[in-house]
Amino acid sequence: MDVVIGADNAATRDFLSMLPLTLTLEEFSGREKIGYLPRKLDTTGSPGSDPEDGDLIYFVPWGNIGFYYNTAGIGHSDQVIHLGTYQATTEQLTKLQGGDVTVTLAG
Repeated sequence: MDVVIGADNAATRDFLSMLPLTLTLEEFSGREKIGYLPRKLDTTGSPGSDPEDGDLIYFVPWGNIGFYYNTAGIGHSDQVIHLGTYQATTEQLTKLQGGDVTVTLAG
């Protein structure tokens, strides 16, 4: 699955500096697949977001990334930082769950 990184800000730059990395994804609340980073990201000046399905986000309080697939009823939050977007079905995301997933830079 490919992710297109969004706006240039401290959080996206810090996330990219961690790559490559290996994460384990898990289901969370019927809304997203999440994985915990080895450390919290620098979020200085990084804006919050109003997440949409297909967004890769960083959740500041827990220090995890999330692949949103069901954002119904979720509004803007300063604690949810948009990192990028992806295209995958829920079934494709489910196949990534529970095992190690390696995240690398392409191109």
